[in-house]
Amino acid sequence: MKLEEINGCYDAIFSLGSKCLASIQLRKNQLRPYSGVLDWMLSPSLQHVNLLLRNRFTSFLDYKHLALQPNAGNMLYRDVFYNITLAHDMPLKQNVHDLTCYPELRRKMDRRIQRFLEKCDTCPKILFIRLGGTWEEVLELQQVLSGLVTHDFRILLVNHSTTYQIIDTGCSLEKVCSIQIPLELECDDLWRIILHRFQLVSEL
Repeated sequence: MKLEEINGCYDAIFSLGSKCLASIQLRKNQLRPYSGVLDWMLSPSLQHVNLLLRNRFTSFLDYKHLALQPNAGNMLYRDVFYNITLAHDMPLKQNVHDLTCYPELRRKMDRRIQRFLEKCDTCPKILFIRLGGTWEEVLELQQVLSGLVTHDFRILLVNHSTTYQIIDTGCSLEKVCSIQIPLELECDDLWRIILHRFQLVSEL
């Protein structure tokens, strides 16, 4: 699928990680009216995200699965079962996430999970954006979402490139568009070109 083939209107748009960049760009381009489950987390492994979606978030961020790990000078909590790290959803206290806020986090995540699953069940068409993944991993993602989403969906897979341009790499998968742009640089202009192809039905 080519980039122009996924242009158009969507009833919901969600980031599926691996870091905050996609969520930030969706917000900058007025395509993010609410938070997704993985917006402010580090989820480098698409294989683990696939497992999370297949399990419909069962036991995600359970207290017993949380362990401290170093990250950029801070000690952050990671869900060791799903290999996903809390980056911004709990306040830092002396460079360590404050687990006294866990009940509030649990309520917030439960609301986001419920909303995500409701959108997957009811929306006529959803766009999912994932930063980083192999062909095999995004094939699995397409299969998992086919079992989770009631109606139609598309996946925009964005991999890293050192070339400052949008590279449409094409994809043989039915519901997947694969592109490359720099993911380690500030490139608001490239994201604007990409995201201005999409509109949220609720905002029309």
